Amino acid sequence: MEPIEIGLIVSGVMVLFVVLGMRVAFAAGMAGLLGLIWIFWAKKGYDPEDFGWALTVAVKTAGQVPHSKVSSQALSLIPTFILIGYLAYYAGLTKALFEASKKWVGWLPGGLAVSTVFATAGFAAVSGASVATSAVFARIAIPEMLKIGYDKRFAAGVVAAGGTLASLIPPSAILVIYAIIVEQDVGKLLLAGFIPGAFSALIYGLLIVTLAMTLPKFGPPVRGFTWGERFRALPPAMPIFFVVFIIIFFIYNPFGGDAWGTPTEGGALGAFVVFLMAVWKGMRWRQFRDALLETAKLAVMIFTIIWGVLIYVRFLGFADLPGAFSDFITGLDQSPMLTLVMILLAYAVLGMFMDAIGMLLLTLPVVYPAVMALNGGEFVSAADSTFGMSGPMCAIWFGILVVKMAEFCLITPPIGLNCFVVAGVRDDLSVQDVFKGVTPFFIADAITIALLVAFPAIVLWLPSLA
Repeated sequence: MEPIEIGLIVSGVMVLFVVLGMRVAFAAGMAGLLGLIWIFWAKKGYDPEDFGWALTVAVKTAGQVPHSKVSSQALSLIPTFILIGYLAYYAGLTKALFEASKKWVGWLPGGLAVSTVFATAGFAAVSGASVATSAVFARIAIPEMLKIGYDKRFAAGVVAAGGTLASLIPPSAILVIYAIIVEQDVGKLLLAGFIPGAFSALIYGLLIVTLAMTLPKFGPPVRGFTWGERFRALPPAMPIFFVVFIIIFFIYNPFGGDAWGTPTEGGALGAFVVFLMAVWKGMRWRQFRDALLETAKLAVMIFTIIWGVLIYVRFLGFADLPGAFSDFITGLDQSPMLTLVMILLAYAVLGMFMDAIGMLLLTLPVVYPAVMALNGGEFVSAADSTFGMSGPMCAIWFGILVVKMAEFCLITPPIGLNCFVVAGVRDDLSVQDVFKGVTPFFIADAITIALLVAFPAIVLWLPSLA
């Protein structure tokens, strides 16, 4: 049996494991190990005496993955970014950000929901975790919206959808993972997420205002704030922007010249600054311990998925499945742009059954080489490329599109993780309520993705300056 055939069979087994309810990390790890054993044994002609050798080599090959890949310096960004988010919550920065947003844009139709979206976008700039963002604002924003008569399902939907912005707006754990998988510059990818993230938040806000203007009593505005109250609400929220300022300067020096440090150092410094703010605000030892434990839990979950999936990815390399898929995609008799759109639609369907991080880790080793081949290759110039951009810029553009699709998957049934988190925080909401509430935001995400595909400059302008 050819390696590609083995690759297809083992991949099918892995998908079956996931459908049956096995965690992606374990399904991928088991499938990858079984696939490696099969391939090595097949090379020896399935001789029973060589099975022990195949088992030993496969186990050693799989065993090298966790340390060699996860010891990457870039991955150290993930726990520091997550820690920033939890410390910001205990420092009271989330509440301050929500209050400032409410006082400045609450007068709009649907103003409190718009305020929630903008506040989640601001919090996303210091938190790399969508789940943490959704959990925090489920406690802060939903009670405020219910007080003035919002439908509880829509209020929950606003928080779940707003939480997805943390996947795109730096510091983003998913962007870091993407950069490592495709071996691209982490700093440029993080920079590329700023404008699309803000653009996505703006589309969400416009959707809410349109619904509130169209449907009676859909989202009553919040009025009565004086200009003095608005300006007094800004200083408590300013530390958020100070932390963002620090991270940006470490990733990219706007004044020219070399960056002041690595993204990892920027994330660590940002976490330290937020820690000092939290202590100054009165954070107690128990709260600090909870922040560390929550950070550790989420980081371990992400790293476990990475370990398992990378074993499967190692197997894919031996099976040459990425090369075969790339040849298939480039051989299709249709426009490359149509092929790209079909790939993005496939992500939308796949995201209904898999979590975002696992989905990207499983698919990118196969899909990324195919997309780069569509553009003309990793090192193609903008003049000779299919999509009108160089290889590295195409990698950044596709990364933002894929991460935006991952955001979409965080709110799609039946696996939408953000919806489960919001329902878990609120006793008065079921998961079905939250899924109903996020339905309008599918339209907003579709519009955002379409515009990012049609106008790549939205994504590429900022990293092109670095």
